[in-house]
Amino acid sequence: MNNFDQNELDKFSKLADEWWDPNGKFKPLHLINPLRSEYISKKINLEGLDVLDIGCGGGILAESLTKKGANVTAIDLADGPLNVAKVRAQKTKLNINYQKISSSDLAETGQKYDVITCLEMLEHVPEPNKVVADCQKLLKKDGHVFFSTINRNLKSLMLAIFGAEYILNILPRGTHEYEKLIKPSELKNFIDVANLEFKEIIGMLYLPFLDIAKLTNDTSVNYIIHATQK
Repeated sequence: MNNFDQNELDKFSKLADEWWDPNGKFKPLHLINPLRSEYISKKINLEGLDVLDIGCGGGILAESLTKKGANVTAIDLADGPLNVAKVRAQKTKLNINYQKISSSDLAETGQKYDVITCLEMLEHVPEPNKVVADCQKLLKKDGHVFFSTINRNLKSLMLAIFGAEYILNILPRGTHEYEKLIKPSELKNFIDVANLEFKEIIGMLYLPFLDIAKLTNDTSVNYIIHATQK
């Protein structure tokens, strides 16, 4: 079974042209991206490291990590966003290795990376546990992996889905499906089963009315988990 949802790929491909509009439908991603990239770079000096970005979309995170000195390979299965990312890299003259390949297929090549990022992606695949397992196979000894996703509870349903997609319209309707959201306990279990070592969890708070995003101890909606290779 292929670990992707074609409807999810089609959904993001249709929105491809909006990836790099900071005031468009991906505005939340642009606002939280500095938080994500700074959090990662404060944990690890990325200069000269081989970094893999799984589910790269239009390349927002990949570009930030490249600017911090990383050698970035960024993968996705959605043609639209991937093509946008490639064109953007040409325009900005950034050397980013974009590939259309799944994490499972890449893991079969034997390639290894110092750092892996899998942000806002796990809630869009049928079997997120398998992506976590792929990360373990792709990670070098003493490597670091970062996951971010959305908690599954009443608060996240009200804020991340109803609020963001249907009331404030800051995300396209249908971006997230409640059943696919992942509790931190579930993601920690995926990490443990994959033989990775959990290091830290931290929340991300996004206030759309104020255009403010910040890290917080509150993991009830958006959160990041840092893990390492054992």
